[in-house]
Amino acid sequence: MRFRSVTVAAVVTLTMVVASGTAGAWGGAVRVVTAAATAAPYQPGAGAVTYSPDLVPVGAHLGAFGISTKMNTSVMLSVQGLRPHRDYGAHVHVNACGPNPADAGPHFQDVKDPVQPSVDPKYANPRNEIWLDFSTDLAGNALVFAHVPWGFGTRTAGSVVVHDSHTHTDPGHAGTAGARLACLNVPF
Repeated sequence: MRFRSVTVAAVVTLTMVVASGTAGAWGGAVRVVTAAATAAPYQPGAGAVTYSPDLVPVGAHLGAFGISTKMNTSVMLSVQGLRPHRDYGAHVHVNACGPNPADAGPHFQDVKDPVQPSVDPKYANPRNEIWLDFSTDLAGNALVFAHVPWGFGTRTAGSVVVHDSHTHTDPGHAGTAGARLACLNVPF
């Protein structure tokens, strides 16, 4: 229960910080999205899907909070009940979750790489994509934030995908983070 209290406090703090700067540095209208769900095998309408129950167990909790303007986007990811003391990768993806891990599509990119899948560090990097890599604590929980200096505008993204490892940055592997373990539908 303590982890959820910390998560709520972080969301409230992030909202207050953003709201206080909306007219200035954040650049106008604010789009706020939230999503939270318990991981389960895929079924239509599922909020969160686990594709690898040994690493993201059925019953694990995934939550996301995003704030986007024309000039900035911040995303917070909260996970509970994953494997303890383990590194995971996570990114915002273009499509919603589906029955297959690949259904979420590629990473959302501010400047889209003309070559897909994108492994060029010019495009696959934490300034052009939203990377939310994390390491779980003793209880399998983590809270991570990402901020990028661009907004979604009229474009949309559909999910946050949890991957098997932290994200690589080297040419030919940039943006890759191993298998897709779980997916949370987030209507960015």
